[in-house]
Amino acid sequence: MANRQALRELQSRLADRLKAAKTQAASASWLAVEAGGTKYLFPLNQSGEIFPWVSAQNVPYTQAWFAGVANLRGGLYGVVDLASFVSGKTPPPRSELARTESRLVALNSALEINCALQIDKLAGLRNPEAFTDFAEKAPDSPEFFGHSYVDANGAQWQEINLQLLAQQAHFLTISA
Repeated sequence: MANRQALRELQSRLADRLKAAKTQAASASWLAVEAGGTKYLFPLNQSGEIFPWVSAQNVPYTQAWFAGVANLRGGLYGVVDLASFVSGKTPPPRSELARTESRLVALNSALEINCALQIDKLAGLRNPEAFTDFAEKAPDSPEFFGHSYVDANGAQWQEINLQLLAQQAHFLTISA
């Protein structure tokens, strides 16, 4: 009899935790990352799996921002250095220490592109309540940029629409 009561209590606690997890997941809207000294927000529904840094196999005759291809869980992914792509500059060499903090953020499989963005550091999840102000997209900014947000510390975060990024001709044309 005690076992049944313990099982009911366990099931009740699990149901409560699942309900709380769904609420928290619904309120978190973005994956916050840093790349090249800039803070970015990726919509969670467009972001895929996060991988620790793995060396990408160099591909000759490609753009400087295209880091190469990497085997991530048995799938072949193109790796794009996000900071270099956005700035249009050649990526600076990274130390081994910097590489240990680097991550590869795969685009959601629903976007149908095997690509991972190389970022310098993860900054967690963010929801709209984490920001005190926002600004509309600047007219001269890339098409894939969304709103920019300011957090309570005064730091500016730039939203990137990964779906629009994945459709950009410049992003899809890796040949030099």
